[in-house]
Amino acid sequence: MRRKRPSFSITIQSASRGVRLAAGMCLIAAFAACDRTPTADPRLVSEWMHTLYGVMRVERMSPPVASRLLGYATTALYAGLATTSSTLPSLTGVLNGIPELPRAANQRDVDGALAAIAAERVVLDSLLREALPTTRAAIQRVADSLAQSRSAAGISEARQARSDSLGRKIGIAIVAWSRGDGFDSTRGRPYTAPVGLAYWVNDAPGNVYAAQNLSGASDFVALDNPANMLQPGNASDRGLILNRPKKKNATIPAVNMAGMSEPYWGHVRPFALRTWSECPVAEPPAYSPDSTSSRFTDARAVFDAKKTLTPEQREIAFYWADNAGESGTPVGHWISIASQIVSERHLSAEEAARTMVLTAAAQADAFVASWGYKYQYNLIRPRTYIRRLIDSTWEPLIPTPPFPEYPSGHSTQSAAACLTGGYTAAPPTSASGPASIRPRNCSNPISSAGRAISMGRKSTSNSTTSSGPRRSTKGWRS
Repeated sequence: MRRKRPSFSITIQSASRGVRLAAGMCLIAAFAACDRTPTADPRLVSEWMHTLYGVMRVERMSPPVASRLLGYATTALYAGLATTSSTLPSLTGVLNGIPELPRAANQRDVDGALAAIAAERVVLDSLLREALPTTRAAIQRVADSLAQSRSAAGISEARQARSDSLGRKIGIAIVAWSRGDGFDSTRGRPYTAPVGLAYWVNDAPGNVYAAQNLSGASDFVALDNPANMLQPGNASDRGLILNRPKKKNATIPAVNMAGMSEPYWGHVRPFALRTWSECPVAEPPAYSPDSTSSRFTDARAVFDAKKTLTPEQREIAFYWADNAGESGTPVGHWISIASQIVSERHLSAEEAARTMVLTAAAQADAFVASWGYKYQYNLIRPRTYIRRLIDSTWEPLIPTPPFPEYPSGHSTQSAAACLTGGYTAAPPTSASGPASIRPRNCSNPISSAGRAISMGRKSTSNSTTSSGPRRSTKGWRS
């Protein structure tokens, strides 16, 4: 039997319904596209880290002060991005004393990247309120540039405004949290160092640690004016440009290589450690001038090691030197390495923020802990001991920094940074994300990079073996 052909009118109706359906689907897709937030670029995080490295160097921060700045700055980025993230857990209950930070009631109402930028700007405006004008201008330019890139990506003006408002609230909450960490109480507080043959004294000569040439990486440092503060009778256009004059201030003081660096840093609140002494260290060897003592034996090993350093070993030592006042300090060095991890592993912006806050918190706590022990022991430096008992003309390869010897701050924070780097391979799951900051075992092994530091920073002599840097002798670390 012949099948009846559909009438022309039915065909037209069907076609019309198809056109209307297609148009409706296109309209829905268009609305969905308008509502979709462009993915945040991980370079948002890397650009801030690059800028902060420059801030640490230009402001000539000491390593502990630099680590505190980075801890709060990375928290602001993380918290901003977390407002629209399902993979970034809250930091409340993870970082000591941090309150529940504002989040968006509806994630579609805000852009996490813009919230992060606004939060970062508020935090840095507060922590760097006494910074050089060029530093503050650089931060403003970075923030404006990153915000403009989000606008160009299609974020509506209404959403931009909501995101900026939320980010500012997050920043204000973080600033309030930072003001309770005890930092202010350590400013200008007098410290009387113990006196005796066994104790540290800052006897490093100025011509060893003061850069004698002006370049993009270093500056001349005068012993009578270590912060290069502009003095009456010395003003000139050239001086203003080259010396980067910096007024004396309390919030971000320039490191004084001729003085004593942060003797009360152990009193500053850690980010994740319960107390600065949560992870114990071995007692350093007792002071003794006896040539058969462990102290003398260690000093002799340091003395002999410098005589046989190869060009490669010297290069390794200088690579990890990170002298305060002439670089971004060890803090900036490791955050630069973390930025490389972001690029090499193709991490998302959220994963990048997580990597940075883990690294920064670990470094900051490493400085709180190591500084607590440094000023508990006030251990003599190798330069002082060796010149007193072995060779009165001996000088270390790397300048001796202005704080006691043991334990090594560089080694401690480097090992901490290495360990946290192991958590960046994948995004966190459930509650295991930032909570990994808390130490499960203070005796965790360190990575090969951490070992390189632990030995490469060895009390300024940088003794190494044929296979590369080795760990420093106990009690003789920077």
